[in-house]
Amino acid sequence: MSKPVLPSTPAAWRFADASHRQPSLSEVNASVNVPATGTWLRRLLAFSGPGYMVSVGYMDPGNWATDLAGGAQFGYTLLCVILLSNLMAILLQALSARLGIATGRDLAQACRDHYPRPVSFALWVICELAIIACDLAEVIGTAIALKLLFGIPLMGGVLLTTLDVFLLLLLMNKGFRFLEAFVIALLIVIGTCFAVQVAAAAPPIAAIINGFIPSTEVVTNPAMLYIAIGILGATVMPHNLYLHSSIVQTRNYPRDNPGKRDAIKWATTDSSIALMLALFINAAILIVGAAAFHTSGLTDVAEIEQAFELLSPLLGLSIASTLFAVALLASGVNSTVTATLAGQIVMEGFLRLRLPHWMRRLLTRGLAVIPVIIVTALYGEKGTAQLLIFSQVVLSMQLPFAAIPLVRFVTDRRKMGEFVVSTWVAVLAWAVTAVIVVLNLKLLYDFALA
Repeated sequence: MSKPVLPSTPAAWRFADASHRQPSLSEVNASVNVPATGTWLRRLLAFSGPGYMVSVGYMDPGNWATDLAGGAQFGYTLLCVILLSNLMAILLQALSARLGIATGRDLAQACRDHYPRPVSFALWVICELAIIACDLAEVIGTAIALKLLFGIPLMGGVLLTTLDVFLLLLLMNKGFRFLEAFVIALLIVIGTCFAVQVAAAAPPIAAIINGFIPSTEVVTNPAMLYIAIGILGATVMPHNLYLHSSIVQTRNYPRDNPGKRDAIKWATTDSSIALMLALFINAAILIVGAAAFHTSGLTDVAEIEQAFELLSPLLGLSIASTLFAVALLASGVNSTVTATLAGQIVMEGFLRLRLPHWMRRLLTRGLAVIPVIIVTALYGEKGTAQLLIFSQVVLSMQLPFAAIPLVRFVTDRRKMGEFVVSTWVAVLAWAVTAVIVVLNLKLLYDFALA
């Protein structure tokens, strides 16, 4: 395969020429052929894949604790928060895809090419912390699933999670399309498991519809607001903005303006459809929590293992708990695949440091596994539950440092050329970013006082 050609871009970057950098994820850049003509469905399928890989981060094990707690404590009320968070995610991911396709840079490369070196380095450190926090949640979630399904001690499960590094290497060696197919297959498993559980729970349709309607109680009730901010922090993942801006470039579309315009359209459609699946999964977790626990008066259920023990007897379906654990395992494996890939993109983009892939992924996973092992050894399984919640707080704190540069770039005509977003999209993007910053400051304040 010939080496990908970097597209020409406006010269409003500190490094405007292509000679200083490699293409993002150079080993798979422009490796997936897409038809120049054909039916709408054929072209959509050719571009489909990156959106589903991104959607994994919106239904990772970190979401489960907040969604379960929200459903158990407040019934269906916080469904509106999941919906609003998902709409924010759709907008931000569409902007991320636009940046990658229009400029030929992923978000990490764009930050390096725009900001002074100290600022760029600080953003890299912050992003690495976010990836470690994300990986923490995935390691804990996968280890819990292995314990629930196979009785493997939590410590043993944590150590086993390091093996998925080699799974990712195997999948990448088979081609990026194969990796996407693996991720989508696990997403189908997760969706099927929750569809069965929701059907068994038989929640009232009217209550679900009312839950999607925003309520002032979400803001006026401090306990509800705290869970709502946690849902936001667990839903919109900062590393996904880096990931999406890179993997959309795996498609071999023409690197001229008409080709980019077409690619942006299909990439946006792909991610929007995929994130609607993430909306279904997150809503299903909260609905199951509300139908099984809230209606039974068990409003204090917030931990994954509690939910596993109670689901089958409460739903009257013997396989419900097993399906819950299977979905958790699929979610954990999927999330680790995409998070380690994001780690590679971030390190190469910010530092132009190209470690061997196995070394980079082992390093990322090791930085996440070590804190889990220490906490498990010192405080037992209760400590890992608290660590899971803390990881979501850390993720929530990092989000503005990814969202603000992204919106800054896509609203700058000098950098985006004719692909700059329209005025109304720019206003909406800045408004969403402002909401995220305010909510995160509120979360930080509450966490400091806790």
